[in-house]
Amino acid sequence: MASTDFEKLVVYQLSERIADEVWDIVIRWDRFARNTVGGQIVRSADSIGANIAEGCGRGSHADNKRFVRTARGSLNETRHWLRRAFKRKLLTKELVGKLKPSFANSARA
Repeated sequence: MASTDFEKLVVYQLSERIADEVWDIVIRWDRFARNTVGGQIVRSADSIGANIAEGCGRGSHADNKRFVRTARGSLNETRHWLRRAFKRKLLTKELVGKLKPSFANSARA
């Protein structure tokens, strides 16, 4: 598949990393955790990149800006669900440590 403009954006590449890391963690959880908290985290993490991609495909700067704001909201939602997962003992401190650099980088991108 040919690379498109949005795929060259550092922030989009970070969104893919976050989504893949979240998936790799959630896929190992038991059925109940995957179907409740896990489904929410995966959807919100996937939504980050999807909104960036959709915004880049829109015809105006205003549309792109709106979708980038939605992506930022999805990033915050993902952080929320990860906090809930940690509180519910679905994430270890080690896994949180693995995820933190991606989230720190996304705040700077």
